[in-house]
Amino acid sequence: MNGGAPSFLRPAVFLPFALVSLIWGSTWWVITGQIDGVPASWSVAWRFLLATPAMFMVALAMGKSLRLGRDGQMLAILVGAAQFCGNYNFVYRAELHLTSGIVAVMIALLLVPNTVLARILLKQPVTPRFAAGSVIAIAGILLLLLHEAREAPLQGKVALGVGFALIAMLCASVSNVMQANETGQRLPMVSLLAWAMLYGTACDVALAWITAGPPVVPVSLGYWLGTGYLALFGSVVTFPLYYTLIRQLGAGKASYNGVVVVVIAMLLSTVLEGYRWTPVAIAGAVLAMAGLIVALSARRPAA
Repeated sequence: MNGGAPSFLRPAVFLPFALVSLIWGSTWWVITGQIDGVPASWSVAWRFLLATPAMFMVALAMGKSLRLGRDGQMLAILVGAAQFCGNYNFVYRAELHLTSGIVAVMIALLLVPNTVLARILLKQPVTPRFAAGSVIAIAGILLLLLHEAREAPLQGKVALGVGFALIAMLCASVSNVMQANETGQRLPMVSLLAWAMLYGTACDVALAWITAGPPVVPVSLGYWLGTGYLALFGSVVTFPLYYTLIRQLGAGKASYNGVVVVVIAMLLSTVLEGYRWTPVAIAGAVLAMAGLIVALSARRPAA
């Protein structure tokens, strides 16, 4: 860019960023209702069994070709396995041991591996202002994590939950960066996502059957309403927007949506789960948002 407002402030970037943050901020709480009495793997499988045909319909409605070619199909397999199987299965398992707030905090650290991998694999630059903002935001996230650790000491199965959340974060980061490579850039976003969801769903069903046995079909209307929300809004609406943001802003900046998601998730947790805001938590939220503002105000270096 040559002067003027940072690219993030353009409506074509800011509005999708805000929409994805708002929707994903609410999904953390919805997920808690999907793992209550239902194996986590089957809840993930049901979510993407609903989302996958919807994503194919979106691609067809937009007139996008579903032909990806050999390299495109290989990329879709990798993205599907990492994002729609590995990431979500570990997220759901993490929420069996941790509050939704702490899992959101852990996933918000996605900005670190996203930035590092994008620098190594995609040669995306890291500006001093972005690095400074990231340090501030990470400090805020760590304060939020400290608050959560005080509320639920990290021991026993809670530590296992933190491990699951870290693995989920790494799976998401690998997927984020892979889809932005040269092959991914040439493919229609919704078409790539449709095939990736299909492959990821196949992995989800296989994993669920192996780890939890035959399909568990809940009869609760609330369960299926939540699953529909996660599938359609939390997946079909948000992933095309988010992956497009990665291509526009870079993997590091786009992952800052996770910082906003944390604050939204915690605000919802305050209303719905009785989350208590301590001075440490308030300081963490303020630092996280301050870092977000600093990092996203960084302009791309001139080519």
